[in-house]
Amino acid sequence: MEVTIDKELEARIRDSFARQSMMGSIGAELVSLDVGKVSIAAPVSKGFRQQQGFAHGGLIFTIGDSAAGYAALSVLPAGVEVMTVELKINLLAPAAGRLVAEGRVLKPGKRLVVVAADVWAEDGKGARKQVAALQGTMIPVNP
Repeated sequence: MEVTIDKELEARIRDSFARQSMMGSIGAELVSLDVGKVSIAAPVSKGFRQQQGFAHGGLIFTIGDSAAGYAALSVLPAGVEVMTVELKINLLAPAAGRLVAEGRVLKPGKRLVVVAADVWAEDGKGARKQVAALQGTMIPVNP
């Protein structure tokens, strides 16, 4: 039985996302969210490319981290925030076009939440290739 996200949790995540100045700076959007799963997309803008014209690894890491973090937040109770404890990235291919990060919870917990994210590059025709895989740990915090 799949659990769907309720309106209160969706509003809390969307509000948190809107307050992230980093997400605004890179032009990211919250594409989809469900319990334990969140997708974030961002263009590979001119200001976020490395010297060969591809997406900078920092941009790829940023949206992967946020997608995984919001996936973790989606399984935590109201009034709790989340922070990254550690996150590993494997960069798999150069990225151009639009990035889509798909975060998910691997194992929820009260003290730690184990997460993963896959980051895909989409070209203008809709073709996708995986450009990164991330795995790490988030910690619930009381603001």
